[in-house]
Amino acid sequence: MLKKARKERLIWLDIMLTLLTLELMSYFYYGMRSVALAGVCMAVSVAAEFVSLRLMKRKFTADDLTCTSDALILALMFPAVMSYRVAAIAVLFAIIVAKNVFGGRINMIFSPAAAGYIFVLTSWGRQLLQYSEPYTKTGVFEKPAALVKSASYVFNTTRVFPHTDFEMLLGNFSGPSGSVSVLLLCVAAIVLMFRRSISAGAFIGTIFGTGFFAVVTPVLSSRAASLKYSLVLNMVLFSAIYIVSDVRVAPKKNYYAFFYGLFIGVISYVLVATGVKENAVIIVSVLFTPIALGFKNLEKKIEIAEKEHAEAIAAESTEGEEAAVSE
Repeated sequence: MLKKARKERLIWLDIMLTLLTLELMSYFYYGMRSVALAGVCMAVSVAAEFVSLRLMKRKFTADDLTCTSDALILALMFPAVMSYRVAAIAVLFAIIVAKNVFGGRINMIFSPAAAGYIFVLTSWGRQLLQYSEPYTKTGVFEKPAALVKSASYVFNTTRVFPHTDFEMLLGNFSGPSGSVSVLLLCVAAIVLMFRRSISAGAFIGTIFGTGFFAVVTPVLSSRAASLKYSLVLNMVLFSAIYIVSDVRVAPKKNYYAFFYGLFIGVISYVLVATGVKENAVIIVSVLFTPIALGFKNLEKKIEIAEKEHAEAIAAESTEGEEAAVSE
């Protein structure tokens, strides 16, 4: 039990370090408003976690600070100028309802950040999908002005991406405050997979499913360009790392996790390509919760069967040894 708790803390630290790197890039583009938004989200998450546990008559421990990573993921999916009030409501929903009502930290069934994002999308969708241009610095308490649609929305509706590959690599285009920096996201994915802090199977499955369909049924005349933009836009890369590949949610074995991610990647690509559904991967990841649970139940049944088989072999071996001794 102690070993499992230590592993959980290390995973949380790894996730937080990569998220803070993305937050630093967000600060570079949008200033202190982005940092303040992240701070509000994390503070509200700790308060919500504490109150939830007290109401359930459970003790708040250092391990419960993992709620801050969910809050930071949510903040990075928001526009840098998102209303603090709406952001706080989203975090409350993510922590209290999506997380603690549905099993808590130990038995989580879907990403709290994804659920919080969808909650805001259904209630404040217009505000959620309006962004500042990079290098537009809005004061901490200043009302945002001159908001624009995301580069993902523009591409989905016009099939035009008016930025260079270098700008795309650095995340220098309108979109969620911390989930568009392709270079940092690629580094984060490699580091987290190497340290086993995310599900490699789920990540590879999501990327493969999206990429395969982008090549087979391209949205552009160039298959290479279709592949590139399908992976970079609509928060596919960010969601593949921090939502679909969340080890608390994804199947444990990479074989099952790969197909779980594959289904999400394929369906989200189809929704974006046919319905112009911005950031569809987040919605699909929550809708595919039953599949993740099904794979987990299958894994448990296989583990039980393997254990019983091993015990039966051991019992037969012991009986054989006892019979040989008696002879």
